[in-house]
Amino acid sequence: MSIERRNFPQFFITAPAPCPYLPGMLERKVFTHLVGADARGLNTQLSQGGFRRSQNIAYRPACEGCQACVSVRVPVNSFAPSRSFRRVIERNADLQPQVVKPKASSEHYSLFRGYIDARHGDGGMADMTVLDFAAMVDDSFVDNRMVEYRLTDEDGAPGTLIAAVLIDILGDGISMIYSFYEPDFASRSLGTYMILDNIERVRKLGLPYLYLGYWVNGSRKMDYKAKFMPQERLTPNGWELVRRSMRH
Repeated sequence: MSIERRNFPQFFITAPAPCPYLPGMLERKVFTHLVGADARGLNTQLSQGGFRRSQNIAYRPACEGCQACVSVRVPVNSFAPSRSFRRVIERNADLQPQVVKPKASSEHYSLFRGYIDARHGDGGMADMTVLDFAAMVDDSFVDNRMVEYRLTDEDGAPGTLIAAVLIDILGDGISMIYSFYEPDFASRSLGTYMILDNIERVRKLGLPYLYLGYWVNGSRKMDYKAKFMPQERLTPNGWELVRRSMRH
C-alpha cells in the first residue's frame, strides 16, 4: 500500500437518528478523524467542503432525501454591520475579548453549565460532565483557541467572564465551533456580538472567511445565521454568494 493511500482519511457513516433541528426527520452523518500531523491542513480542506469539527471528529450531514443543512461562511471584506448590529457592538463596548489557549477551567464549565441549563436543557449537551467539557475544549490536534469575553473592572482590567467561544484557525479564516454565555445577559445579544467580533478578528488576520457552521432552512434555532449578509452558502455547484435581502 502506498504512503498516499495510507494517509488518505477514512470516512464512516452513522446510523439514522432523530434530527435535532427538524421534527419527524432522521439524520445521518459522514465523519472522519482529525488526528496526527495532518489534522490542521485536513481541517481546513474539510471545512471548505462543508464539514464541521467536534473534538477530533470532522463530520457533515449525509441525510437521505433532505438537504436542509447548508454550510455558511461570511466573506468578511464584503460584510458591513447593519444599524442593529452596530447597536449590539455598542451595548458590549465594556467587554474585553481575550484570545487564549483552549484549556478548560472551572470558570469555563460554570459558564457553560449555566448556559446549557437555561437555553438547551433538552439538547444533546445537557448531560455533559466536567470531564466531557474538558475533552471538548482540550482534546484537539488542530490549531484552535478560546476567545473569552470579560466585563471591564473598575480599574480597567478584565473581570467577570460572561461569554466564550471555541474557534479553529483555518488556512482561509476562522471557524466558530461552539459559543456559550451568561443567560442573565440576554439583552446584550452576546451570541450575535461574538460573531461580529470574530468577523473583525478574521479581517485583522488578513483572511477571507468566518465559518458559521450549518444554517438549517426551517429551523428556528438556526435562523440567526441568515442575518449575516452577504454570506456564501455551499451548494452542489460550490460556494454561492447570497446578498442581503432585507434590513436588520
